[in-house]
Amino acid sequence: MRITDARQFGRVAVVMGGNSAEREVSLNSGANVLAALKARGVDAHGIDGIPALLDALRAGHFSRVFNILHGRGGEDGVLQGALASLGVPVTGSGVLGSALSMDKIRTKQVWQSLGMPTPRYRRLASGEDVAAAVAAVGLPVVVKPSHEGSSVGITRVRKQADLAAAVEQAARYDGELLIEQLIDGDEFTVGILQGQALPSIQIVPKGEFYDYHAKYVAEDTQYLCPGLDDAGEREIRTLAAAAFEAAGCAGWGRVDFMRDHDGKFFLLEVNTTPGMTSHSLVPKAARAVGIDFEELCWRILETSFAGGGR
Repeated sequence: MRITDARQFGRVAVVMGGNSAEREVSLNSGANVLAALKARGVDAHGIDGIPALLDALRAGHFSRVFNILHGRGGEDGVLQGALASLGVPVTGSGVLGSALSMDKIRTKQVWQSLGMPTPRYRRLASGEDVAAAVAAVGLPVVVKPSHEGSSVGITRVRKQADLAAAVEQAARYDGELLIEQLIDGDEFTVGILQGQALPSIQIVPKGEFYDYHAKYVAEDTQYLCPGLDDAGEREIRTLAAAAFEAAGCAGWGRVDFMRDHDGKFFLLEVNTTPGMTSHSLVPKAARAVGIDFEELCWRILETSFAGGGR
């Protein structure tokens, strides 16, 4: 639904911060979104975390929610379920898409069931045999928490001697661990906005891979947009849109890929509330097709009229 008058949005809560491992990134994203919406005449107000938001909603202070909480609570279906029970519209995916895509393992299981390409993996519950899981996948591997984003807790392991430290790092976070085949090649991401795949971005970090520092701090990471030739763009955008839809996601988000040296794409994960910082990728892709940051925030807010996803 396209909105032409800011008054149609009503009073908007921009919920940010929270208590996940991605709190600081969320506060950064939220401040940018809040400023952009206000610049376009939206009656928008910042709220830190879900408890404060729910108190304000029960008091009747807001008409809808722009969700820019990253990680647990805001991106895993918890917020979406609470808002659905209150009948409050929210941007982006609903309960199903949010909960499923936050769980990297179960997202991969859905993709595999549909024949979509994703790296080999093993799920590792607490106390299970790490060596057996790695042997089944084959070095090199990526060790990551199954429920975190922003590259939190992720380690690339090329030697058996480095495995124990990688598992210890990932195990600091809740949930199962994911032991995933490391795809050597190029990293790509594709933003999704209102049902359309945006141009791909090839990410070229200065270091070995696109970690937290490269995402949010470093100024020497290169972003090539579009990242592929015409045929490659058609292939990756089609796959991104299909993977996003298969995971039950809606409204807006981002799908991450690796491409190996033979040119084959592998799906890594879906982010249903991507970053909106100065380093973030969806704004870069939107800008490549003439959508500036203020317009992007407006269009994301429009997704709240779609019923909050599924």
